[in-house]
Amino acid sequence: MKNLLIMRHAKSSWKELGLPDHERPLNKRGQHDAPKMGRLIRKKKLKPQLIICSSAKRARETLERVTEAFGYSQEIRFSEALYGAGPEAYIKLLKELDEAYDRVMVVGHNPGLEALLERLTGEEQILPTAALARVELPIKGWRKLGDSVDGELIDLWTPRQFSE
Repeated sequence: MKNLLIMRHAKSSWKELGLPDHERPLNKRGQHDAPKMGRLIRKKKLKPQLIICSSAKRARETLERVTEAFGYSQEIRFSEALYGAGPEAYIKLLKELDEAYDRVMVVGHNPGLEALLERLTGEEQILPTAALARVELPIKGWRKLGDSVDGELIDLWTPRQFSE
């Protein structure tokens, strides 16, 4: 059994209109919500063994605040391929993982993350900013991940739902 944590980046700022989309930072709400979700990960004992994150600034800033909140010092990989990506890009990266990883977290963007969640579980879910989903995958190895995986959505949290 493999576990996948799927997290959408926290709320980003639109203040600087000329800023390229890839370089948009978090806004105040995003800066507040990201560590809150990190504390949820710590409370639920869901610390991943590996995190794969989009290279976009808002995703990196989300990840920094989340990992600070739950005390993460293991491997983080940043991927340009996840910026604006559909589910295929996430699945491709996950299929290349070492089998030793049992719990992995991805941090990225919609609509790709919602499509990934639907592809893996068959469930349509809305992932607002900073939402975190936990999916159990009935596979022994990441290479088995594909279209026919019948994963189960175990939990889905949003910052507004999680009270500390």
